[in-house]
Amino acid sequence: MKILILGAGKMGSFFCDILSFDHEVAVYDPDAQRLRFTFNALRFTSMEEIKEFEPQLVINASTVKYTLDAFRQVLPYLPKSAIISDIASVKTGLPEFYASCGHPYVSTHPMFGPTFASLSNLSNENAIIISEGDHLGKVFFRDLYNRLHLNIVEYTFKGHDETIAYSLSIPFAATLAFAGVMKHQEAPGTTFKRHMQIARGLMSEDDYLVSEILFNPNTPAQLEKIQQQLSELQDIIARHDSVAMKEYLARVRDHIK
Repeated sequence: MKILILGAGKMGSFFCDILSFDHEVAVYDPDAQRLRFTFNALRFTSMEEIKEFEPQLVINASTVKYTLDAFRQVLPYLPKSAIISDIASVKTGLPEFYASCGHPYVSTHPMFGPTFASLSNLSNENAIIISEGDHLGKVFFRDLYNRLHLNIVEYTFKGHDETIAYSLSIPFAATLAFAGVMKHQEAPGTTFKRHMQIARGLMSEDDYLVSEILFNPNTPAQLEKIQQQLSELQDIIARHDSVAMKEYLARVRDHIK
């Protein structure tokens, strides 16, 4: 299959690496410097090169801020039969775009990234495939993610956004609250160091990505749950209520079994 990857960033390069030995792959990025280390694939910096290539599948690996812009820019240069796809962690605006784009589409979300995951061993990681979309496109990504030993879950666009609010917005918000009260520690303990590693990883992410995940319409309800838990915990601590603390800890342990 002839596959075009939009964006030569970390995820674009990752998809190029895993696909280029089984398919004819081209990577497009307007910044030629970002294509310097692209291996075993064609390197494009112009739309005319894409038109001549005639891809059968397009994987949009642009940063979430530019996902829709990248699609709009490339569509006039694609064959009508080309399947377009995204791997965005934020699907805002994509259902509406796909409904009017005139191309078959597939949307997925690899639930891992270069900040924390080991891209050479993904057996403990997950991927979401959006149930709306082209059947053949979904089959392609399901086969690919199975080869990577990912756990695959299928959601609707709506279900995806609800899941992301729970699985990303909560840890993002909790980490930001933790980092927001930090001060230098001369002798940090193991737990503190692990939390700091997570915080530094989050702070290395693109600001737009972090903002868009937190701006998910489902996030406020999740933040209210965090606030309720903190209020309950603060009350127990203020009263030095050992019985209530024991009950609280038991309830929390049940949640993470």
